[in-house]
Amino acid sequence: MLRSPICSVLGHVDHGKSSILDSIRGSCIVKGEAGAITQAIGASIIPLEVINDRCGELLDSLNMKLTIPGLLFIDTPGHAAFTSLRKRGGSLADIAILVVDINEGFKPQTIEAIEILRSNKTPFVIAANKLDLVPGWKSSDKGALANLKEQSPDVAAALDQKLYELVGQIHERFQMDSERFDRVDDFSKKVAIVPCSAKTGEGLPELIMMVAGLAQRFLERCLDCNVSGPAKGTVMEVKEEKGLGKTIDVILYDGTLKVNDTIVIGGINEPIVTKVRALFEPMPLSEMREKKAKFRSVKEVKAATGVKISAPDVEEAIAGMPVVAVGEQQDTDEIIHDVQKTVGEVLIEKGSEGVVIKADNIGSLEALVQLLKEKDIAIRKASIGNITKKDIADAESSFEKDPLQSAILGFNVMVPEDIHVPKKVKIITNDVIYRIIEDYEKWADESSKNIEAMKLDTLVRPCRIKVLQGYVFRQSNPAIVGVEILAGKLKTGMPIMNDEGKEITEVKTIQLEKENVSEAEKGKQVAASFPGVTVGRQIDEGSVLYSAVPEDDFRKMKYLKKYLSEDEIEAIKEIALIKRKNNAVWGV
Repeated sequence: MLRSPICSVLGHVDHGKSSILDSIRGSCIVKGEAGAITQAIGASIIPLEVINDRCGELLDSLNMKLTIPGLLFIDTPGHAAFTSLRKRGGSLADIAILVVDINEGFKPQTIEAIEILRSNKTPFVIAANKLDLVPGWKSSDKGALANLKEQSPDVAAALDQKLYELVGQIHERFQMDSERFDRVDDFSKKVAIVPCSAKTGEGLPELIMMVAGLAQRFLERCLDCNVSGPAKGTVMEVKEEKGLGKTIDVILYDGTLKVNDTIVIGGINEPIVTKVRALFEPMPLSEMREKKAKFRSVKEVKAATGVKISAPDVEEAIAGMPVVAVGEQQDTDEIIHDVQKTVGEVLIEKGSEGVVIKADNIGSLEALVQLLKEKDIAIRKASIGNITKKDIADAESSFEKDPLQSAILGFNVMVPEDIHVPKKVKIITNDVIYRIIEDYEKWADESSKNIEAMKLDTLVRPCRIKVLQGYVFRQSNPAIVGVEILAGKLKTGMPIMNDEGKEITEVKTIQLEKENVSEAEKGKQVAASFPGVTVGRQIDEGSVLYSAVPEDDFRKMKYLKKYLSEDEIEAIKEIALIKRKNNAVWGV
């Protein structure tokens, strides 16, 4: 039996996700939302008859007959994308609508959404929203394409320009081909872009038709489900309902769920095993999140749908966790094992090395784990909830082995004020997953450079100095002379050789403008003391001296060359030439 495709609507905050669904449903959810931004994950059932009513003429013109029962729309908060709604093996959504403001283009959460869609191989359509705000656009109740033909050439050209900017952005960033939906010749190879307006309704019939048609055409095998078998779903939210106590809102993607069925809900430490007291299904075109949402009590529900479940002991349920009903012929212990195995694949507690990651729910954690693995970033520990002292201790213990792994990456979590964070631990949090990864990569790159630069500081670096004429302050024991630094830095303790490659002394002290310093850079003139040499014998006024770079240090410096200044590179070349006069393979 063919079930309704599950369609996720996602995109950047304020680009119109809820407005588009609102227009499709003909309800007023947006007006009841704070700032017109979706505040919680919800679902809406759009029956086939409504789709036929909205898209009838288009479907007839294309000779398309829909056989799916309808569409189940999931409306998600922008920052969370649809990460919390997942099932084993990938996204819960069969297909997605990515909403983009046609006038603003791609934003951080748009990019995150595509990253997650791609990683899950979820097909999607781009809704280029706010068509009515294109300068000069004249709206009408005709279809988007028919209305486009009535626009002035300048407006039509401006729209094309905005669409091709989107095409360029998606190709440049993701190497994916896209095109306006009516120009797509192969929907399996190109992402369709549908210009639309949630405000005027233009383009929405085309958008619904594209989603329904593509889902039916390309996902038919995925939509076959055993509706007579035990139910499988994912927790959307845990809610307190008057008269019912704690309830869970669940997206059901397979099977049938009945009153009195035993269900297993995945847990962090152990699963919740409980029995369904009551089931409540939202009315068609209703939204599960609304305070005044209309529900009806039912004895059973079939996939795919959103359902509110009243059951004992669900207080500790967590968004994103799997829900599985136990069938008559099934072993409860076996179901518990399978459910916890699924959870265990995401919760990593015993990694030997890697970063620590935290997220607010299991789905977000799974998405973060998946994207980090794609970047070959090792994970030591992955868990749900705010950052704890134990997390910080785990991250700090990685510092000695690899400082780049002494980091905690957190999605939608915080560090309690009473927890001290040592300097060795780097904490990176954000409410956009890909930003967390970008920030970590940037920090790791900078830290890696600092670590390598610190390695360079343990070596004898290249330096060239000249003994100044007329500035001999003491001839010997130790010799104190004025020198000019021609290349690199002169440091106390640095071994010094002559222009024949013979090590003759070391820098005992450096004085700059009557102050003792530990180092002086190129261009400075300083007084330096050299033990074990006499002016007029081992060194002379006007002579050029070099740092005596050990052969092993020279070899190491080859790999750290990018951290040397240009004058240091010239100096090290001179030092190598001098050394090779006596030993042709020095430093090779």
